[in-house]
Parts: sequence; C-alpha cells; structure tokens
Amino acid sequence: MKRLLVCLLLVGVAGCGESEKGETPPEKGPHAKTPDAATVKKLMTPAQLALGDPVVNSVGMLLVPIPAGEFQMGSPEGEENRDDDETQHKVTITKPFYMQTTEVTQGQWKAEMGTEPWKGKHDVKEGSNCAATYVSWDDAVDYCKKLSEKEGKTYRLPTEAEWEYACRAGTVTARSFGNEERLFGDYAWYAKNAWDIDEKYAHQVGLKKPNAFGLYDMHGNVSEWCHDYYDGDYYKQSPAQDPTGPVTGSCRVLRGGSW
Repeated sequence: MKRLLVCLLLVGVAGCGESEKGETPPEKGPHAKTPDAATVKKLMTPAQLALGDPVVNSVGMLLVPIPAGEFQMGSPEGEENRDDDETQHKVTITKPFYMQTTEVTQGQWKAEMGTEPWKGKHDVKEGSNCAATYVSWDDAVDYCKKLSEKEGKTYRLPTEAEWEYACRAGTVTARSFGNEERLFGDYAWYAKNAWDIDEKYAHQVGLKKPNAFGLYDMHGNVSEWCHDYYDGDYYKQSPAQDPTGPVTGSCRVLRGGSW
C-alpha cells in the first residue's frame, strides 16, 4: 500500500490507475446524496458496532468507530510499484478512535472556518459536498482545534498508522478492495475516470463504494493529511504500538492518492 509524500499546500494533485471495467457510474449533480448514518451503520463490522453507533457532529460530519487491533503496515517486497520507504512491519493500534466516513467537504470547512481556500484556484469544482482542497497542514490542524473547542471533544489528524489501519480495514492486499485493477473505478476517483476524461477536480464525497469499515474515498478523490512528519527510514525503526512518526522533520505525510 503506497505511501504518498507531497510537500505542497494543496490536497488533491494527480491520479493513477489502469482500468475501470465494470464500473457503475455513480449519481452526480445537485441531487446526489452523501452517505447517511443509517446507511453507514449497515456497513459497520461487529467490532465497530460493539463500540457504538455512527455519530453526526455539529457541522454534519459523519464519524464511525474504528476498533483497536494490529496489522501489517507497509508493503511486502514483491508488491508491484513498491517504494523503498514501505518496509513492512507489524503495528498495534491499542485504542479505538472515531474517523470521519468521508473527506472534509467544502461545506463543512466553510461552516467552521469561514474561508474558501479553493476559491479561484485551478482544477476546482465548487459544491457543498465536494471535497475541500488547497488546505495546508497547518490549516487542517487549526480546523481540528476549532472543532475541539466548539464541541468539547478532541479532534485531530490521524497518525499515518491509524490512517493505513483504517484504510486497510482488515485486508492485506495492495488496496482495501483487493488487487484487481478493474475494480479501481468502483472505489476511487482517479486518472481514468476523472483527469483523463477532463473532470479535473475533486468530486463529491461518498459516491464510490466504501471499504469494510464504511469509509469512502480512501483510495482516490483527494489525498489526506496525517499527523506525522515524513522520514523515508521511519518504517525501519517505528515503534510497534501506536507510532506517531518522527519527532521532527520538514514535510508531513499525505496518504490516499487522488484524482
């Protein structure tokens, strides 16, 4: 599973992938619906359900519990397109946490921050349910702080380990839906179904299929900021439990690919 390091202030950049045969085009436009709590609850695993129901917060974010557990982080040496910074190692996430089921939308961002960092920028489609882009790491952290103060709960960016654990959702393949390239378009906005057909923008969230934890767009649409500093050798010396990344660095980690 690829690590993605992009030292830029924008969240969405370029896409990747091969084939989208068998893809069912999702509904698009102003009447397209984002996932609701009842729909997502049906997708949750027994371990998730044991922790509680989905939660909708004050700005309309839908969050689901992610159970504690262990997984193999990184990629096996024989995996196609593997990079040198993906040393595979076992990681244990010792505490459950909640994660938003979709990327932060423009509407959710504007409701809390009152800003539109994507306004007037290249390769942008505006819409309240479209993924927010052109957001710096510092601004993303500030967004979490404002939500925390408003709701009296702790919001933060996920660690890179938490992100990959949630993305994999119990799977061990290169992607959470398996290794078949033909399925890519069912789960992600990427080059073949976005950039290459002149839809050069981040799409509305939640239109593709979710992973086994009920999380959408983990493999495409826009990349997501993580808490960690980036270090190409960190996987080789990472703690076995709840790693939080290097203590210092010059760049932060982005995960998830994009359109």
